[in-house]
Amino acid sequence: MDHALISLSSIVVLGIGAQWLAWRLRLPSILLLLLAGFLAGPVAGFIEPDALLGDTLFPIVSISVGIILFEGGLTLRLDDIAGMRRVVFRLITAGALATWIVVGLGAYYIAGLSGELSVLLGAIFIVTGPTVVIPLLKHVRPAEPVGSILKWEGILIDPVGATVAVLILEAILAGRLGNGALGPMLAGMLETLVVGVFFGALGAGLLIQLFKRYWVPEELQNPVAVMAIVGLFAVSNELQPESGLLTTTVMGIALANQRQISTRHLSQFKEDIGVLLLSSLFIVLAARLELEQLSNISGRALAFLALLIFVARPLTVLVSTIGSPLSWRERAFIAWIAPRGIVAVSVASLFALELAHAEVPGAESLVSITFLMVVGTVVIYGLSARRIAGWLGLAQPQARGLLIVGAHPWARAIAQALVSAGRDVRLVDTNWQNITAARMEGLEAVYASALSDHALDEIDLARMGRLLALTSNDEVNSLAALRFEDYFGRSNVFQLPMHQDPTGRRQLNLAQHGRCLFHPEATFDTLERRFAAGAVIKTVKLTKEHDFQDFCRTYGESTLPLFVADGNGELKVFTTDQSLAPRAGQTVIALVDPVDPALPETARVQEARALAATPDSAR
Repeated sequence: MDHALISLSSIVVLGIGAQWLAWRLRLPSILLLLLAGFLAGPVAGFIEPDALLGDTLFPIVSISVGIILFEGGLTLRLDDIAGMRRVVFRLITAGALATWIVVGLGAYYIAGLSGELSVLLGAIFIVTGPTVVIPLLKHVRPAEPVGSILKWEGILIDPVGATVAVLILEAILAGRLGNGALGPMLAGMLETLVVGVFFGALGAGLLIQLFKRYWVPEELQNPVAVMAIVGLFAVSNELQPESGLLTTTVMGIALANQRQISTRHLSQFKEDIGVLLLSSLFIVLAARLELEQLSNISGRALAFLALLIFVARPLTVLVSTIGSPLSWRERAFIAWIAPRGIVAVSVASLFALELAHAEVPGAESLVSITFLMVVGTVVIYGLSARRIAGWLGLAQPQARGLLIVGAHPWARAIAQALVSAGRDVRLVDTNWQNITAARMEGLEAVYASALSDHALDEIDLARMGRLLALTSNDEVNSLAALRFEDYFGRSNVFQLPMHQDPTGRRQLNLAQHGRCLFHPEATFDTLERRFAAGAVIKTVKLTKEHDFQDFCRTYGESTLPLFVADGNGELKVFTTDQSLAPRAGQTVIALVDPVDPALPETARVQEARALAATPDSAR
C-alpha cells in the first residue's frame, strides 16, 4: 500500500468532508477540521505531515497562505469600511503593538519562557489570520460594520505579524535583541512594506493590462493569475523574508478596488482553491500535533490562554477604537474574536527548528505553547461567537427572505402570499407602474434592473436567501439567476421554465440558468393566461382529515403547488427537479382555478373545513 498516496488523499477527503459535515450540522468548520486532523494524525497515525512532505512542508504552507490571502484581498473593498478605515489601521498598528506587549509579558511571567522567547512569542500571536477568522465570520454572520472590520483586520494582520516575528527571530539569532535592535527592525519593516506593496501593485497592474487587452485567453486567465501569485510571492520572499504575504494581499485588494476588468471569475476560482487549501492546511495543522504536547496543559497554560482572550484582545480593541463611532456592543464583539490559526503554528514550528539548531534554550516549548493557544482560541471562539453575537444583538438573522424579479400583478400576488406566510419579500422591476402598484399594496419594491449595481445597493441582501425570477423574458431570468448565484448559491436561485422552442435554438444548458420553478409547463405565458382567467393563490394548512391529496382533489388536476412551509418556518419551493410531498401540519401555497359551483357538496365542505383550520394570517 502506498502510504504517501493514502496520506495525501486523506488530507483532501477529511478536509472537504469536515467542511460539508460542518455545513450539515451548522457548526463552525474549523472545529471539525481540527478534530478530523487530530484523529487522523496523533490518534490514528495515518497522516504524518512532516514525514510525508519533509522540508517542503513549510514552503507549501507559506504559498498556500499567500493564495488564501490573495483570495481574501479580493473581498476587501474600501467602500465596505467607509468611516472605519482608522479603526482597521489602528488594529494592525497600535493594536498589534498592544497585543505584542501583553502577550510577551504573559509569556515571561506566566508561561515561564525566557525574555527573548517571550518577545518572539508575543510577535507570533499578533497574527489572527483569514484561515480562522473568515470561516468563523461566515458561520456567525455578524452585522456591519463589525464583519468588515474583522475581515480586514484578519487579512491584513497576517503579513504584519509574520514580518515582526521574522525580524525578532533574526535579532535573536544575531545575538542583538535588546541591544540596538530597534533601528534594524524598523528598517526591516520598511523594507518589507516597500517590497510587498511594490510587487503587489506590479502584479495587479500586470494582470489588469493582460486581461484588459485580451492578451490572455479566458480559459488561461485563472492559471495565469495563480502563476503571478506564486511567482511574485517567491520573488518577494527572496528579496525580503515574509514580504510575500503582503505582496499577495496587496494584489488582491488592488484588483478588488479597480474598475477596468471584471474579477468575478477570479473571485470564484480563488474561493474554490481557498476552501481546498484552508481545509487541507487545518488537517495538516492538527495532524502535526503530538499527544505529548497535550500533557503540557497546566494551570500556567490555561492562565496564559485566559490572558490572551480576556486581557490582550480587549486591550487591543480598546486602544484601536478610542474615538470611533462604534457602539459598546460592536466593540465588545470585536474584542471577542481573535482566534489563532495556521500562520501562527507554521511560523512557530519553523522558528523552533532554527532556534534549536542555534541551541537556544527552551526553543522546543515554542511549538507546544502555540498549538495549545491555537486549539484553545479556536474552540472557545468557535463555540461561543454566535451566541455572543446574538446576545449583543449583532447576529444577522438567517437569510430567509425572497427576492422576486418582476412586480407584475401575479408576481405581486405570489409575493403577498409569501408575506402572509411570514416571509420577508422584496420585488425589483424596471416598470415604474408595477413598482408603484406594489408599494401601494404594502410590498417592498425597488425600481431598478436586477442586473444593475444600483439594485445591489438598494436591496438588503443580508435579509435575502433566495431569488425567484418571474419576468416574461427568459434571458433576463437566466441572467438574474446567474448574477445572484454568487450571493445565494446555485440551489437557491429559481426562474420560470423557458418558453417552448421546438427548434431548440433558444434552449440553454443547465449551467446557464437557475432551477426551474413549479412545473415544466408553468411558463410565463401559461401563468399569465391562468391568472387572467381568474386563478388565485390559495394558502391552506393541511390536516390529517384534509391532506394534500384531498386539497388537490378539491381544486382539480389544474392545481399548481408553488411552496410548502412547515411549523419551523422552513419554506420549500416546488421545482421541476425536486418533488415534494406536503404532509399534515404543513402549509401549502398553490395556484388554483376558481371552484366550480357544480362541484359535489363534499368537495366544498372539505374546502371550508381546510380554510377553517387555516390561521387568518396564513390565508
